[in-house]
Amino acid sequence: MRIVKTLSVAVVFAVFLAGCSDAEEQVTEKPEPVHFESGDECHVCGMAITRFPGPKGEAITAREEKVNKFCSTRDMFSWALQPENAKRDHTLYVHDMAQTDWEHPDDTALIDAREAFFVVGSERTGAMGPTLASFASEESANDFADEFGGEVVQFNDVIMDHLTQDRSQEMSHQNMDMDEHEH
Repeated sequence: MRIVKTLSVAVVFAVFLAGCSDAEEQVTEKPEPVHFESGDECHVCGMAITRFPGPKGEAITAREEKVNKFCSTRDMFSWALQPENAKRDHTLYVHDMAQTDWEHPDDTALIDAREAFFVVGSERTGAMGPTLASFASEESANDFADEFGGEVVQFNDVIMDHLTQDRSQEMSHQNMDMDEHEH
């Protein structure tokens, strides 16, 4: 009788553990990236996504199963860092620029943005001017920064200042250029 009770408890415990592992697998499974199509428009600015150079981004929200596409990594971060989106459950993808052409990024090079390395402040531009170049490896990001300038940061270290910093530098350069033409 004691053996039967012990076996019954063991079976119930095993079933409980199996149920937990199934739930865990469902939680960690993330959606596949979605390809950018010629008619897609940026969720933030409304620009046509595929007409511009540089890395693009996308956010797939778990609850609504909605895909938001962005013409640049800058716009993706602008959306993702907004308080109402920062704590939402969404999967983010960006292009690995070490695997694809800057002028026409290939969607087979989409990687998990949360695992990527970003170069902030480089001289390369995307759809909205300065953008954050995205890479799967820190080594590739450092190589890019050596060639085009900028600072390498990880996903969790990107802040709104990184998105506005390049804009203010771009505006000051434009103002300097205008001043030179006036003299």
